[in-house]
Amino acid sequence: MITKDQKDNLFSLIKSLNKSEKRQFKLYVGRLDVNSDSKFLNLFNVLDKAKTYNEKEIVKSGVVKKQQLANVKAHLYKQILISLRLNPSHQNIRSQIREQLDFASILYHKGLYKQSLKILDKSKEMAIQNEEKNLAYEIVELEKVIESQYITRSISTRADELSVQAKELSQLNVISSKLSNLSLQLYSIILKTGYVKNETESQQVTTYFQDRLPKYDFKTLGFREKLWLYKTHLWYSFLLQDFLNCYKYATKWVDLFRQNPNMISLNPVFYLKGNNYLLESMFFLQNKPKFLKALHQFEATVSHSSFPKDENVETLVFLYLNFHKINQHFIDGSFEEGLSLIPKIENNLKNYSSRIDAHHKMIFYYKFASLQFGAGNNKQCIFYLDKIISNKTLEMREDLLCFARVLNLVAHYEAGLDYHLETLLRSTYKFLIKMNDLHEVQKEMIKFIRGLQDIYPHDLKNAFKELHRKLKVFEEHPYERRAFLYLDIISWLESKIESKPVAKIINDKYLAKLH
Repeated sequence: MITKDQKDNLFSLIKSLNKSEKRQFKLYVGRLDVNSDSKFLNLFNVLDKAKTYNEKEIVKSGVVKKQQLANVKAHLYKQILISLRLNPSHQNIRSQIREQLDFASILYHKGLYKQSLKILDKSKEMAIQNEEKNLAYEIVELEKVIESQYITRSISTRADELSVQAKELSQLNVISSKLSNLSLQLYSIILKTGYVKNETESQQVTTYFQDRLPKYDFKTLGFREKLWLYKTHLWYSFLLQDFLNCYKYATKWVDLFRQNPNMISLNPVFYLKGNNYLLESMFFLQNKPKFLKALHQFEATVSHSSFPKDENVETLVFLYLNFHKINQHFIDGSFEEGLSLIPKIENNLKNYSSRIDAHHKMIFYYKFASLQFGAGNNKQCIFYLDKIISNKTLEMREDLLCFARVLNLVAHYEAGLDYHLETLLRSTYKFLIKMNDLHEVQKEMIKFIRGLQDIYPHDLKNAFKELHRKLKVFEEHPYERRAFLYLDIISWLESKIESKPVAKIINDKYLAKLH
């Protein structure tokens, strides 16, 4: 039986190991005094050399019998994880505190209470300093258990002290948990439906947000609670398309790390995400000098040798840096200049193929298509959009799927491919109706393209002007303007009316804003 590589967890784990981790594993197995022909080590060597996971080939190799395979695989998986845990590159403050907690627990069970309490006290201090409040709470709970058996004269004050500490930690953990839950729930709404589309949805999201926001006293919040608080407000602001507040909370998020630089190495993923949202909100506010300054600062930090590196971090750095390197060209219409990014990113996408999900790949394709469209390369634009539209299994944001289809229509029209415009119109319309997500902007666009066949060439400019007049009113509309975040239809129409390239129109508008 052949399964896809990623379908087999053990095979994926082995393929994710770098040279030093493989060397460490073999040393670890050697320390276990396992002789060199042990089944699990032989299985490791077979899978390490294999290009794909093939059970028949494994059994044929003779390293393990078919009926033993499941057990040997499970054992090998566990041994690799233990070996990885011992690897210095996977040791961080969190794992050090957990290790100390394990040591203290062993000493407690041996009746060596004093030694156990000494270790717990040190690791509790370390946990609190590093904002590991869940671990700190676990430590206090174990201290309470030990103190109740290790009778000292100071037990009365000690018991009060520990009770107060447990209560404070517990309250902060509850706030943190409620905020992280709310943040996750808001994020899932964004993934499913994108921004709010009307006043009713806006009210629903606001009620949802306010009902679930826990009560807190800002002065008592530590790094972790503030991080979740800013995150929650950021998602709420994104949903409402309130980009000024997105910028405000993303700035607070990134500043929180700048004020606590030691937290960057402990929480690199949160640091990366904060910078990503900061750049995204700056992009929506269309301030290129500020955007470029933040992008260069971000790139300098993540390229520095002191910045933590692992597969997850590397993937996120690749995603965020490249998304925003493309975005800078949408701000001022420098599409031609941005085209050189496409082959580089496509090349790298192959290296990250097992680590980047379909949703993020499609966002890249949409950005590539938009760059090509802006540069006037309509057939190339259609090529990338087809990768999105033809993907029937795709789970991605509805609004992006929708704009991919509308842009596809416009690109076909621009490329002069009108022989199947009718079919395209029908399938696009069917798709949008089914989505129940027709904005006024999209309705007007479809009506316009549908009517194009009946317009005489010399009347075309007037038709463009008429559509421009209808759409212009939505440019500042709180719920309709999102259509222009993905597809600058207004500038495209102006390019048709003024017979200028769309890039020139966008650039002129950008320059006018600067003065």
